[in-house]
Amino acid sequence: MKKALTLTATMIATTFTATAEVRINGFANLVAGMTSSDDTVYGYDDKISFSEESLFAIQISGDINDKMTATGQIVARGEDDYDPDFDWAYITYAVSDNLSFSAGRLRLPLFRYSSSLDIGYSYHWVAPPQAVYDVAFNNYNGVRFDYSNYAGDWEYNIQVAAGEYSNTLGSGELEGKNMYLVSGEATYEWLKVRAVYGANKIDFSSPDFDPTINGLRDAGAVDLANSLAIDNDTGTFVGFGLELDNFNYFLSAEITQTENEQTFSSKIDAYYVTAGVRIDKFTPSITYEVIDSVQPIKFLDQVAALPAELQPFAGAVNAGLQQSTFDDATTLTLGIRYDFDTNVALKTDISRFSDDLNEGNDGSLMRVAVNYVF
Repeated sequence: MKKALTLTATMIATTFTATAEVRINGFANLVAGMTSSDDTVYGYDDKISFSEESLFAIQISGDINDKMTATGQIVARGEDDYDPDFDWAYITYAVSDNLSFSAGRLRLPLFRYSSSLDIGYSYHWVAPPQAVYDVAFNNYNGVRFDYSNYAGDWEYNIQVAAGEYSNTLGSGELEGKNMYLVSGEATYEWLKVRAVYGANKIDFSSPDFDPTINGLRDAGAVDLANSLAIDNDTGTFVGFGLELDNFNYFLSAEITQTENEQTFSSKIDAYYVTAGVRIDKFTPSITYEVIDSVQPIKFLDQVAALPAELQPFAGAVNAGLQQSTFDDATTLTLGIRYDFDTNVALKTDISRFSDDLNEGNDGSLMRVAVNYVF
């Protein structure tokens, strides 16, 4: 893995001219976790694991000329056996002091910590709240405009992104096309607010769902099958954030809604609230997060319009597919961060996960982490 990272970094560096300034930075998260008893929480079980959320990354950037820079970020994740992969690879053109244009493989500005999502040193948690941050479309291929300025005492930043993405989701393949997203963030002294809206056309194919939907078609429920299938359907993402931080203590929250109405996929409402205090090198905190995707069963009118002998089968498939995407869970996390040395932070947290749909999934998780940047 080290040889692959070194070779890739060298190849990128040599693509710049001899007079270009090449900057190499990096970061790493070493995270260990285990659950109590036979619980399973966020991929951890009762055997200590160092791979679920650990990673090592390097970021390389260089000036092409006075207005253009190139950036690449290579990340090796423990869950992927530390195989290096390009998360970012893009070029940026500075149109002016306030406006820039980027193109390539980029990070979607979905959340407060999207740009530093993998950099554990940049936030107080061991890992960001999964109820909100665990989405399947963080990176995309396309373009992004960034504009920043001042309005009175407010500093603001607007980002407009467009492009496409693809990712593995469970056992299936998710593709997003014709994607666009607009986010805005404004800061006034100790107050920060942000909002984001995005939409795209989605395709999803999975061996877990496709045979069932095709079975409906074969039985004659073609319209219902087409409604349930995720095939060039419109998905939307909406988010809001608020942060109060006077350097001694902080309180912040984010709320999101992800929806793909005309498919079996349910609408997902998620939010978290977190608060903490900074006491010398220590930052104790508490975080409460919620995810809720339980909703009334859709397409009942289409089931009712089918022949009577087909309705029981179609109704069971319709309800079963939708209910398979339901979540109703909360997580309460107590954590503490210790800034051990320059650019090095030690963290530990204890989380209690509660599944309101299945109490058998409840569990407790303890994690410790070392985060550093260089």
